[in-house]
Amino acid sequence: MRVDDTDRRLLRRLLAEPNLPMGTLAEVAGVTPATASRRIERLTREGIIKGQHAVVDWSSLGFGVEVSLRFTLEKTDPRAFDAFIAAAREVPEVTQIQTFLGKVDVRLHVIARDMAHYQEIYRTRILPLPHIAEIEALMQVATIMESEALPL
Repeated sequence: MRVDDTDRRLLRRLLAEPNLPMGTLAEVAGVTPATASRRIERLTREGIIKGQHAVVDWSSLGFGVEVSLRFTLEKTDPRAFDAFIAAAREVPEVTQIQTFLGKVDVRLHVIARDMAHYQEIYRTRILPLPHIAEIEALMQVATIMESEALPL
């Protein structure tokens, strides 16, 4: 998995503008479209590029509330972690699940239309999740910076 300067230029431009046509991508990277295409295919095959995806602005779809819930799980049942994750995957409003080492075991990112909707989700879908020892909720006020760009 050797990545050279041309690969880095292609990756930087893809991260900045993932919808660029191959010809434009090749031009800004200083290579031919055929070369750009082959390199992108190789980077994908080698697992450096894992795919492309749409980034949804949930607030544009009416989901104006975002909450980060941090969970500490009960440690008495060896299957607690797996059971919690499996149940959390079934909550449609959970858009992200992260696991951690330390006091916090799991973080769920939850979206809701408004506070009433969030309270309904919390009472009917979050509190019944298995093996919860402690929950901390962090209400998102604003996203100041969000970037997937790396210093390539």
